[in-house]
Amino acid sequence: MVKHRIIFLTIASFLMLFSVGCGKQSQKNDGKDLVENIVLTIEELAEYNGKDGNPAYIAVDGVIYDVTDSKKWENGEHNGFTAGEDLTDNIKDISPHGTSVLSKLPVVGEIAE
Repeated sequence: MVKHRIIFLTIASFLMLFSVGCGKQSQKNDGKDLVENIVLTIEELAEYNGKDGNPAYIAVDGVIYDVTDSKKWENGEHNGFTAGEDLTDNIKDISPHGTSVLSKLPVVGEIAE
């Protein structure tokens, strides 16, 4: 009887730990991990500028990235760029790192077509 109880408690503990760890699953979007799945217009994206407590999002090639917690994007600004905008051309044509750093950022959604 005690042996059965120990097995049951062990399994129950494992299931509780597993369910907590899976609370926020990410999905795939063209090979990028999605932490959320929001769809925003360019106008709606402007609200996510990193100011007044708003998250800081940028869009590149229709994908929305969260730069809120990036030390390089303090207060929604980075080297003359501002969050809340589609930065596709700027990232590809002006930025010295190009799109290489985007793989390090959380993907939260996409721009509405």
